[in-house]
This record gives sequence, structure tokens and C-alpha cells, in this order.
Amino acid sequence: MTAPLRIGVLISGEGTSLENLFERIDAGEVPARVAVVIASKEGAGGLARAERHGVPTVAVPRRQHPDVDEFNDRIHTALEKHGVEFVACLGFLSPFQLRGKFEGKAINVHPALIPAFSGQGMYGRHVYDAVFEKGVKITGATVHFVDEEYDHGPILLQRAVRVEEDDTVATLSARVQAAERELVPEAIRLVAEGRVTIARGRVRIRR
Repeated sequence: MTAPLRIGVLISGEGTSLENLFERIDAGEVPARVAVVIASKEGAGGLARAERHGVPTVAVPRRQHPDVDEFNDRIHTALEKHGVEFVACLGFLSPFQLRGKFEGKAINVHPALIPAFSGQGMYGRHVYDAVFEKGVKITGATVHFVDEEYDHGPILLQRAVRVEEDDTVATLSARVQAAERELVPEAIRLVAEGRVTIARGRVRIRR
């Protein structure tokens, strides 16, 4: 039997996607193990969630590490210490440098259909405000591989979400987050099962 994929999860907030991932792993749906959770904010709610699951946690406050290289030094030290093979950025609002080790081995989840409503500054409510301002009828969620640009790497999975006439940020974000809760475990499962390859900037999934 192949050993579970050792994942490092990077967060900045409450960690609801992290909690969902724990539930899917515990249910035997995802052949992976969360080896460490790293937060860019002290007191991030996701750290407490990880601790309740017995997972090591590390806080690397972005405000205390304004130099992005030093910030990533701390993150990579923690990833190496815990033997991380794959990184999942789940609501992580700071830059993660791949450094030649995690190319094709790090994913991010974004609350829109990339390339729409993506890039630096497009996170949280900013995304939904832009969706409403543009008046689009379809938005969604994307899981993509991380590269050196915000919300830019090869797309692994996407799911469309209809924008209703009476939607608010709260109602639309709830449906988008529900889509994210399906996409993230599925993406990690596909990677853990060795079914994903990247060629010329495009993701291929072996069925």
C-alpha cells in the first residue's frame, strides 16, 4: 500500500476548507495526511482546528516578516521539518515561493473561474463585489497549481456556480465555498493517486 501523501496546508484565516479536508481524509476519501498547518497570522482560527486534530502548527506572521524571502524561509523550514511532499494553499493571502522544490506540487483555491476575477488584490469580498459589478451570470471556484504569479498557474479543477438575481455576498459566497469544499479534496485525491500530469502549462487527468 502506498503511504499517504504528506501535505502542508497554508492558511490565513478560520480554516473551514482545512476542516473539510480533515473530514474527507478521516472518512477515507483522500489518501493523504496533513503533516503541518502553517498560518500567516497569529491566532488564525485554522490553527486551533489543526491542533484539535493533533496536527503540528506553525505561525509565521506576515506583518513580522515584511521581507518576502525571509517570510518564505520560515515557511520552507517548517515544511522540510515535517517532511511535506505537497502544499495546499487554502485561503492563504501571502506569496508562497516554490523555490525549485514545489513546482507542480502546490495548489491554491480561488473563489472565481480563473482567469476571471483573479490576481493580486482579488480575494474574499473583493472577488464577489467585482462579480456583482460586472453583472456576470456564472462564477465559480478554481483549484490551480501555484506558480510565481497570483492566481495564475495551470488549472486543475473548476466548478461553475450560477449568480442569482437576488444574490448577496453572503449567499453567493456560501455556494462558491460549497463548491470549493468539493474541489479541494478531489484535487488532492487525484494528485495523491498519481493521476495528474502537467504538460505545456496544461493539466492532464488520467481517468
